[in-house]
This record gives sequence, C-alpha cells and structure tokens, in this order.
Amino acid sequence: MVQRQTQTIISVKDLVKKYGQFEAVKGISFDVYEGEIFGLLGPNGAGKSTTLEIIETLREKTAGEVWVNGFNLDKDPDEIKKVIGVQLQTSGFYPGLNLLELIDLFAGLYNRPVNARELLKSVNLEDKAKSKFKELSGGQKQRFSIATTLINQPRIIFLDEPTTGLDPQARRNLWDLVKDIRAKGTTVIITTHYMDEAEVLCDRIAIIDSGRIVALDTTDKLIDDLVASGFERPREVKKANLEDVFIHLTGHALREE
Repeated sequence: MVQRQTQTIISVKDLVKKYGQFEAVKGISFDVYEGEIFGLLGPNGAGKSTTLEIIETLREKTAGEVWVNGFNLDKDPDEIKKVIGVQLQTSGFYPGLNLLELIDLFAGLYNRPVNARELLKSVNLEDKAKSKFKELSGGQKQRFSIATTLINQPRIIFLDEPTTGLDPQARRNLWDLVKDIRAKGTTVIITTHYMDEAEVLCDRIAIIDSGRIVALDTTDKLIDDLVASGFERPREVKKANLEDVFIHLTGHALREE
C-alpha cells in the first residue's frame, strides 16, 4: 500500500513495562505516521495489548517515552485522551439502551454534540437507530463499537481485534469501514490475529514477540524479505483462497437479522 503521510503522530521510545520481576515490554521503539493504518501484531502474551493500553493512557509504563499528536504521555495524558478513540469491547455497553441513546450517553461523557443518526449512517446502522444493543448481530455490534470511537472526532483510533468471530461478509464489510475511516484522515492502530486482514488493511506493521519488536515494515517488504531468504511455501500459491470461494458463492451482502 502507498504511504500517504510521513509526519509522525505517535512516537514510542524505549518503552518498558514490568510487573514485579516480569518484563512484559522490553524497551520497544516505533513511530506511527499520520493518516496510515498501522498494525501491531503478535501472539497472545507478546506485549501488544500492554503497549497499546499505555499509549491509550489506560496503563502506567515503567520507563521510556510516549508522544501522541505532539503531547507527552507523562505531562499531558488528558490532552492525549481528547485526540484518541478507543474501541470498547461489547461488554462495555448497556444492552437495554438503543443505539441513539447510547450515542447520546457517550456524547455526554465527551461533552461534545454529535449527530447520532449521521454517525450511525457512516457505519451502515442507520436503520438500527431504535434497536437495542443486545438485539444486534455480531457484525452490527462491532460496527457500532467502532462508531463510538468516532464520537469525539479523534485524530487516532485504536481497534483491538475488531473482526474476531465475524462471518466472511461482515469481516470484509468491516475492512471497508476501516479503510473509509482512514480515507477521511483518521490514523488507525489495529491489532489482529488474522494475517490476511493485516495484509489487506495495514500500510505498515510491527510484529512483537516476547516484549520485543522483531520486525517493522510494510507488509510487501516483509514478505519480499522472507522470499529473498529462500523461503518457499510447501504448497502452490493459488490466485484465490477458500474465503474468496465462500464470498463468490454466497455474495458480499451482509446477512443480518
């Protein structure tokens, strides 16, 4: 993917997080550029969630520096909170409230006026405005969760495994939504266990393992480097995969109740 911006919007330098004697994050450094989709990938327990929670001001660091949109985490955490949007897990919503009521609730917490119907329209949920959150399908819940990250009109949003558990149509619909959010100028930080998702969405990725970054580059460059090392797939690379077959046979349309 073509990198649109080179201006740094997040800068992490020598970040360390310890829990007693255990070092979960071991002095990692990376930058995120304005206007890109940046993926932070790694196995469970690698330290990626801890890293993001520190940047999001949700967890204290042990050492290192973090800058977000020009604000220093140690000096201006409240300013950082004003320019970021963080995806809530579905358990974070009142199930008995409808979507308009939930948006009004969050807008009140941010002390910011918002056109709730326009926001729902932007995530293809306008027809569910009066539906309660608990009545939504899995894909609809995830789209609404992403909508709530946009209420304060953030410069940066953080999405934590946004397509886990979704069917192929809902998954690809969410990919389109994420790309549309980026196209409107918002920087996106995403974690995912789906490598095809990272390859489709991310301009650059950092792979973290055991608290250290083991690779950081564009997906194309990382793949090319692996091929150049002599790596070969054990089976023929085909021009399509099983998910492509599934989508081709069943269509792109969302199947939602």
